[in-house]
Amino acid sequence: MPRKIEKSDAEWQTELAPEQYHVCRMKGTERAFTGKYWNHHEKGLYRCACCGEPLFDAGAKFDSGTGWPSFYQPVGNEAIEEEIDRGHGMVRTEAMCRACGAHLGHVFPDGPRPTGLRYCINSASLNFEKKD
Repeated sequence: MPRKIEKSDAEWQTELAPEQYHVCRMKGTERAFTGKYWNHHEKGLYRCACCGEPLFDAGAKFDSGTGWPSFYQPVGNEAIEEEIDRGHGMVRTEAMCRACGAHLGHVFPDGPRPTGLRYCINSASLNFEKKD
């Protein structure tokens, strides 16, 4: 499936804050327990910080104890793209925004029911939209 949103590296650099650019476009990772959403508990929707696409509903968020926002499922099958990440001497599954390719974090098979998955996501890759 082709990406919906294509921009040059220069465009992303001008549109994103430095930490967002580092995490989302350079596949960086924020330090644990430092992101704005790791201990966030409001009802709403988490969107991609780069393109605004809906990614995770707050109802799927859980406390994983890792210091990063964790979700057991995305909003839909089309929200997240996954690929194998062999960086840093590990083999992990990278989670990316399907619409723009932003690096979000990683997916691990140690989450709660009903999926058993843990989408471990950087706060810098998200924007939150509050719902009443």
